[in-house]
Amino acid sequence: MDVPDYYEEVSVRLMTLLDKSGYGEKARWKRIEMWIQYEKLLNKPFICYKQQIKRHIFGSQAEATDMGIKSDIDLIIFPDCSTVLQDLQSWEPGSTTLLMITDRTTPPGYVKLQEVYTIVPIPIYNQQTDTLMLDAYGRSVLFNGHKGVKLDEADIHHGPANTKYYRTGISTDLVFAYRALTWPYMALEWITRNRNHNWPSRETIAVIQRSGIILVPVGQPISPERHLEWRISLSYGEKILVWQFSSSQYKCYVLLKMINKYLIKPKNGDNVMTSYHCKTCMFYLIESTPATLWQPQNLLICIELCLRKLRTWVEEGNCPNYFIPEENMFLGKVYGHIQSNLVNVLHNLIRQNGKYLTGIPIFEIGQKLIRACQSPVADIDHEQKQFDSTSFTVYILQNRIKYVWFKLLEDGVLTNPWISELISSSNMVRQEICTILRSFCCSSLGSYLASKSCQEEVTNQEGLDLAHEFLLLGSQSDVASGKLKLAAFYLMQNNVILAENILDNIAKVYTFLVANVETKYTNDIIVLRIEDDNISTTELVRNYCAFPVPYLPSEIHCTPGALFPEMFRSAGSNQGSQDPDIEYMQSWAVVDPKLYLHFLEYQCFHQQYKIPQKMAALKNMIWVIRYERMKYKDTALNLLAYCLKKEGFLLDAYKVLSRSMKLRNHNNGAKWQIGCLINTAFGCLGSRC
Repeated sequence: MDVPDYYEEVSVRLMTLLDKSGYGEKARWKRIEMWIQYEKLLNKPFICYKQQIKRHIFGSQAEATDMGIKSDIDLIIFPDCSTVLQDLQSWEPGSTTLLMITDRTTPPGYVKLQEVYTIVPIPIYNQQTDTLMLDAYGRSVLFNGHKGVKLDEADIHHGPANTKYYRTGISTDLVFAYRALTWPYMALEWITRNRNHNWPSRETIAVIQRSGIILVPVGQPISPERHLEWRISLSYGEKILVWQFSSSQYKCYVLLKMINKYLIKPKNGDNVMTSYHCKTCMFYLIESTPATLWQPQNLLICIELCLRKLRTWVEEGNCPNYFIPEENMFLGKVYGHIQSNLVNVLHNLIRQNGKYLTGIPIFEIGQKLIRACQSPVADIDHEQKQFDSTSFTVYILQNRIKYVWFKLLEDGVLTNPWISELISSSNMVRQEICTILRSFCCSSLGSYLASKSCQEEVTNQEGLDLAHEFLLLGSQSDVASGKLKLAAFYLMQNNVILAENILDNIAKVYTFLVANVETKYTNDIIVLRIEDDNISTTELVRNYCAFPVPYLPSEIHCTPGALFPEMFRSAGSNQGSQDPDIEYMQSWAVVDPKLYLHFLEYQCFHQQYKIPQKMAALKNMIWVIRYERMKYKDTALNLLAYCLKKEGFLLDAYKVLSRSMKLRNHNNGAKWQIGCLINTAFGCLGSRC
């Protein structure tokens, strides 16, 4: 991992900023002591429904890693009168005893609680009550939906927790659980694990082992007996380990939580990456790295190591529990488009070389960091708007280049004024520019030739073969647009197998970094940076850029029918436009690449009668529209409405088209679709009458 020169200075200044924001060592231990005293007050003896209970505080408040004065309080409640054992050797008569049991169907990190007779040490079988249910082996096990403590009716259930809101705005997550003082067999590997860097120490391991475990009423998400399973929580050990963090480790964990809350979750759209995953990542990283790494000047390096480890886990779809590595905490949560999008988000953060820190809004840390280190942060935060000759930076004049690859067919390469302007205003090599544009032009030319060949009375097979050659050349234009045009051509030729192969390859690329090109500055300059100095501009565009997919009116016979309305959307409603190119643009059909990928997948699976895959592609279209940043969202909504209409969801299609009209009231192809939709609806009513 290449470390930029400014990392050390920014790390030191960031440590100072966190100290001033309330995360210094003195403030940290004051808050920890405050919650320890508050926990003692909560545990003054009292009787609740004839059961003596104890309350313990865990989570961010107890660890002093909360972000804001109104953070939630995690409160675990368990009764003293119940004894939880791993075997019956320690059984004592007279008390309620629960035996932790597992079988071949019980996932790692979970157990069942079988009740034992109070008179003899024999587990109970074939008895059911309000709290006991029979498992697959006929054992009377505790149902994890039983909370054990009566709560207010207004309380809200969040998984195993009951969230209680107070007038102060602070909420408390109440979890009823059981405590076992014996160390679980599943976690014995953690006790004997080889640790090259002596973290945690033997004394700490012994203290954690004596602290015991908590059994939380929640089952594994995809387990058939999840209503009978109780998750093994080592919250005592986790709290002890966080308390043992050095100042640099503590601040790294706090920053990791901030990055997750403000930079990962908003872009991911799914609440799959939690602070618990960040904590687990910290434990593994500290255990596997020397203590000399965790110094103030290495704070940025440590953060990036955590992000890289999280990205690796997401790519593998496996986040191992720190105490029980066999338990995958991503199971049933990170898969499919959620997984690929999360990989993209983490990859984008890593490639920014610390720039993401300037986007942390809490306590104005981002803005304060910019002011604290003016020269280094200026390089991180403000991307330069002028061209340079370095090979690892590519600047794309997006609005110019999109005119170029369409008008080349009319004006020619050498005489086109847009190319002259592009070359004269940049330091990029002329040959590289022509190489990039040539690929885009080949794609459009191939689509034009295919459309012209199909327009004739007798299909011109030689013209189609030539069009196919140009489309193959154009498929190397960028990550997706040329390949998507080629896949659409194959679908037009009913060659579904080749189309599906191309779409699969594009989908795999989207699992990694793809930068959808969009306008960022008023002068339409876009900056893309990567860490490899040896990569050329052409390779960067082909491997990292995904341009929108355009169709000209001359390509209409090679265009999917769902995009026809986009070519007739102006209808003379653009009178008085000050931009002469706007009216010309209205006759184009342009769609965002990722949405078009899922649309073509839908078309492909529809032709093959693959119902589950087709519906999955439809759901992916909805997900992209909902969570992705798109340049042509009205076109995306129109394509979604087309698919919904095809499935018979006429009312849903109308709602989607109405939303599209709200985004763009004029020059919107949705008007044509609404007319066709009304005609279809009345046709259905007429047939019923």
